[in-house]
Amino acid sequence: MNAGRDRLESRTFEDLKPGDAVTVERVLSADDAAFVSALARGLVQLPEGMTAGTTGYDVWAGAMFATVLISVLPGPGTVFRAQSLKFVEPVAVGDTLQLAVVVREKHDVDQTVVLDCTATNQHDHVVVTGTATVSPPRTRTAAWRGEMPQVQFYDHRNFEELIERCKGRLPVPTAVAHPCDASSLEGAVAAARAGLIVPVLIGPRGRIENIAVAEGIDLGDLEILDQPHSHAAAARAVELARSGEVALLMKGSLHTDELMQFVVDSDGGLRTARRVSHVFVMDVPTYPKLLFVTDAAVNIFPSLRDKVDICQNAIDLARALGVDRPKVAILSAVETVTDKIPSTIDAAALCKMADRGQITGGDLDGPLAMDNAISMAAAKTKGIRSTVAGAADVLLVPDLEAGNMLAKNLSFMANAESAGLVVGARVPIILTSRADSVRARLASCAIAALLVAHERAPRRPSY
Repeated sequence: MNAGRDRLESRTFEDLKPGDAVTVERVLSADDAAFVSALARGLVQLPEGMTAGTTGYDVWAGAMFATVLISVLPGPGTVFRAQSLKFVEPVAVGDTLQLAVVVREKHDVDQTVVLDCTATNQHDHVVVTGTATVSPPRTRTAAWRGEMPQVQFYDHRNFEELIERCKGRLPVPTAVAHPCDASSLEGAVAAARAGLIVPVLIGPRGRIENIAVAEGIDLGDLEILDQPHSHAAAARAVELARSGEVALLMKGSLHTDELMQFVVDSDGGLRTARRVSHVFVMDVPTYPKLLFVTDAAVNIFPSLRDKVDICQNAIDLARALGVDRPKVAILSAVETVTDKIPSTIDAAALCKMADRGQITGGDLDGPLAMDNAISMAAAKTKGIRSTVAGAADVLLVPDLEAGNMLAKNLSFMANAESAGLVVGARVPIILTSRADSVRARLASCAIAALLVAHERAPRRPSY
């Protein structure tokens, strides 16, 4: 029987006789192993060289017998009644198994069939042996083999690594402005528990304490600065940052605009010579590295001059997180310069400004359409040759609307997690959303803490 053909035909109880057999070959791929691990919710692969016991992937071999019985012998329409397997040797990723199924006996009373099941690896070692009892279909059935669905496994190891990098560092004093809902208060407390920040909670004391009690959040000995409302909390948080009492700001449940008006105030704010901008640091499971999207939250329709600072802010942040020379893709709808699309002209100008040293520390290319920025195949198809195309670290968007839609597209359609940070002010400002996971909130704090550490690190003298 050819197990690889598209048309599958079953055999009935009457068709089968002792000795009927089929052998199918299967390889335990890394994706198969990931699937088994996901089903087991945390299966740990044994260290290399350990052969005693089971790796857990042996169970995959047992499941493969079900595939053979249902699709080949007896075939479509088969119903499982019982299975008994013995796992003789461990199965490892990359092993090639020969799965042999042989009819042992038939039971006329209940119309069941007992089959011997044996799995042998590429070294001719029996790894699984046992029996299965099935009820073959009552009538011959034909079916077409369906296409295997594409299964993807998502992880956010980039964020996990960022959080891990902060271990052993001193937590950073952080003013949390108006943490007056469960998500913002829990985010600040979780970051404190993780050793990332030392939060100073600023807002109505009674409201904050009531939320903590209602939600079961242990505030411990965290400092609370009593302020009557969000406006006053934002002003006090900025005042602490300006005086140097804290090194970070964190948005609570107030609106971003309410906090930012105090940050950018020309008299008592946190302005620098650099324009303030926002960066989404995104952990996209389908992309091999962190992706920085800017600006998607502060500058609505940035001018060319604004984009210079937005670009430089993002480059500096990426470098602080360990990207030696960030690749900046300046996005537009097309990859050619045309006066019909102003963002393409800005892109060309920014690239030339980088050539002349007006933007430093990164490699720029643009205009680039989104596909050309992140897909090497798409860039090659378009004949685009650059160090940036297909491998971007930073995506510089034309305006806030485009950036916001891009970031939320990645979050909700590509299972990305995003950390948000406002940079370009005297201190980094952590912006989180109520929709953020705990890991995303911790990643925002970790990124801000790493940026502070980078800015405080002594610089090598240049000669």
